Amino acid sequence: MSEKQPSLEEADAEQEEGSETLPEEDKEASEEAEEEIAEEQPSAEEEITAEKAEEKEEEEKPGEEEEAEEEEEIEVVEERIYTIPFRKVWATPRGKRTPRASRTLRAFAKRHMKAENVEISNEVNEELWARGIRKPPREIKVRLVKDKEGRVIVYPATST
Repeated sequence: MSEKQPSLEEADAEQEEGSETLPEEDKEASEEAEEEIAEEQPSAEEEITAEKAEEKEEEEKPGEEEEAEEEEEIEVVEERIYTIPFRKVWATPRGKRTPRASRTLRAFAKRHMKAENVEISNEVNEELWARGIRKPPREIKVRLVKDKEGRVIVYPATST
C-alpha cells in the first residue's frame, strides 16, 4: 500500500519509450491508414450520384404541394361565404371559450349547408386558437365548400 503511483511525467516517458518505431514503419503505417480512409470515403462522383438518387426518391413520394392540389380538385357542389358571430361563446367561462367556438362553428356549418360531415381546415382552427383558449375571435369570416359526397370543409374566406 505504500507504493506510489507513477507521476504523469513518468507515465508519458514510458509511453514514448514503448511507442518508438522506425521511420520506415511509420511511413508504411501512414500509407495504409490513408488507403483505408480513401476506401471508406466515397469519391466526389459517387457522392453526386447518391444525391441525385435521393432527389429522385423524394420526387416520387407525394409532397405537400401535391396533397394541396388534391384538396383543390374536390368537385364543388356548393360554396358559400359566411361571417359567423361568436357572441354566445363569450358568455361561457374563460377556460372553455375556444372549444365552444369550434363547436359553434361546426353546428353553424351543419345548419346552413345541410350536411352531417363537417371538417374544419387547419387555417381556420389556427385562427380560432391564435389567442389561446380564453380569447377566441368575436366573429370569423369563412368559406364553406360542399363536395359531391356531402362533406363540408370550412376554409378561411380571406385565402385564395
